[in-house]
Amino acid sequence: MLAELERRGHRVIDTDYGDWIDSSGLEPVWREKRIAELLDAHSERLLFVGGCVANQGRFYTRFDAVVLLRAPKEVILERVATRNSNEFGKSDDERDQIIRDLEETEPLLRAGATNEIDTRAPLNEVADELERIGSTESSAPHNA
Repeated sequence: MLAELERRGHRVIDTDYGDWIDSSGLEPVWREKRIAELLDAHSERLLFVGGCVANQGRFYTRFDAVVLLRAPKEVILERVATRNSNEFGKSDDERDQIIRDLEETEPLLRAGATNEIDTRAPLNEVADELERIGSTESSAPHNA
């Protein structure tokens, strides 16, 4: 999804790659200073930030929208099994972790989201919806 948004000319940050995450503790968290600096410096076109970590909620007030991209478990497991861009999810243990995360974490993500998109729709439609949400929300007064 982020690659499609980037192809369309948007700035995207996939926090799963690069030095955005600190994995030294019990669970991965965003490097808060680095994320804050990113958001402080951003002012022009839409910025899309992707990732899921334990401390992301600390930044929700800094985002114009928080979008949960969702799909049924079977769809997610099929996508993970057939993708070539990332090896995570190929082992039985990792697939079990994905199922646990869907059951335990997705409800928490849903509670914090301002919008939700079913990603079974074609990629271009999901990207169109993200652009619509970004354009609508970024023109509204920002809640801090």
